[in-house]
Amino acid sequence: MGRPSQPTILHFDLDAFFAAVEVLLDPALAGKPLIVGADPGSRGVVATASYEARAFGVHSAMPIGHAYRLCPQGVFLRPRHGLYRDYSRRVLAAVERFSDRVRPVSIDEAFVALDARADPVAAARALKAGIRAETGLVASMGLAASKLVSKIASGQGKPDGFVVVPPGGEVAFLAPLPVRELWGVGPKSAARLVALGIQTIGDLAAARRETLADLVGARQAEAMQRLARGEDDRAVEVARQIKSTSDELTFQRDEADPRVLWRVLREQCQHCSERLARHDLLARTVAVKLRYGDFRTITRALTLPAPTNDEAAIRPAIAALMRQSWASDRRPLRLIGVRLSGLQPAATPRQLPLFP
Repeated sequence: MGRPSQPTILHFDLDAFFAAVEVLLDPALAGKPLIVGADPGSRGVVATASYEARAFGVHSAMPIGHAYRLCPQGVFLRPRHGLYRDYSRRVLAAVERFSDRVRPVSIDEAFVALDARADPVAAARALKAGIRAETGLVASMGLAASKLVSKIASGQGKPDGFVVVPPGGEVAFLAPLPVRELWGVGPKSAARLVALGIQTIGDLAAARRETLADLVGARQAEAMQRLARGEDDRAVEVARQIKSTSDELTFQRDEADPRVLWRVLREQCQHCSERLARHDLLARTVAVKLRYGDFRTITRALTLPAPTNDEAAIRPAIAALMRQSWASDRRPLRLIGVRLSGLQPAATPRQLPLFP
């Protein structure tokens, strides 16, 4: 297969997504070091930090106590996941007006395959502007001939960036970047590579294969060097077989208020049922997952009379499982979750229940 003449794979990542949504709803927060996550003094971590907070060294997944020590003057907010999911859906709706080949990666990022017959660069710029006009959010973007390079490019332009890597320019673009930027190279692997004098992606591409094989094995060494040269032929796959869908929430403090737990369960049922509907899938089995403060975890499941993706049918089943699993002792919960499985296409003929 020949080299493509234009970059057609776009990766976008919403800048400081949770914090950006909070600023949209409260413009008085603009320009302040905003930290979304656990309450200071509680266990938990940072979910998102605004760029003003990042200037103090705060970053996502950092223990909240450490974040407070670095930035005590910051504005600390608890996350509102239902709100963020709503904005994520709005962003995807805006993106799908430009391309029907969109593959979400997480709540705030996705790959998009653009039409090579048009002008992909112009289309990407229009998409970026469209997200901002329709949602008020800012997306950093990378456009390249592969998923690997487009993903790395979007990160290099943050915040509010747009980096284009033309076909044939992958090696030059990747070479000076730290080796930890490469897919598949985690913190431990990066430290071991740096100890061998391999500090950049260019160093990795030029390293002796035998040296790498001693470190990670022959097959992994070959794969890493291909990626270091920007060789990645994976397509943006829209359709994917989904075996189950789930939604979990870990509370900042153990929670025993039935009103709070039921509100979370309702949001989780809604999220899971909407995902099934988007993929034209029905679920046969529903389950709840409960984790107590001592980390003891229980899961209870039941089979529905007929497969469904209707939230109105799923919610009572989840409520019944919750009553069966928790109502007897009502001890505080550390985590609560919903899982739908036993999936089948919505078009599959199915037997209706004998008794409605």
